[in-house]
Amino acid sequence: MIKKICSACLLGVPCRYDGVSKPHEKVLALAKKEMLIPVCPEQLGGMATPRVSAERRGDHVVTHDGEDVTEKFVCGAQEVLRIAKLYDVKSAILKQRSPSCGCGKIYDGSFTGKVVKGDGVTTQLLKENGIDVLNEEDL
Repeated sequence: MIKKICSACLLGVPCRYDGVSKPHEKVLALAKKEMLIPVCPEQLGGMATPRVSAERRGDHVVTHDGEDVTEKFVCGAQEVLRIAKLYDVKSAILKQRSPSCGCGKIYDGSFTGKVVKGDGVTTQLLKENGIDVLNEEDL
């Protein structure tokens, strides 16, 4: 059976910063055919749900109220990589624009809704370790 890491929010788990989920029809359909291993890097890094929104600014992740939460995001990314290695996962489907999971597009760190080219902390780490990452919009 094909195994992939998947952002838990795309599978209907209410783990986003605002305490809700973002179930995606194509992801849910794929879960009937493949093993999608749900992860939330932010929760795995020790952050609560709900939590203050955060965006990536260069190599740092900061919350809307100015707290640097980079360490928690890095910790969560490392946990996702550990899970991927444990299950010998070669690919992932992660939530677009997230400071953790964004793949190719993330918010610019100004909290104005502006999107720029870039990857979230988890996506970057997975790619650096040879894991292919798609977002829900790529399906």
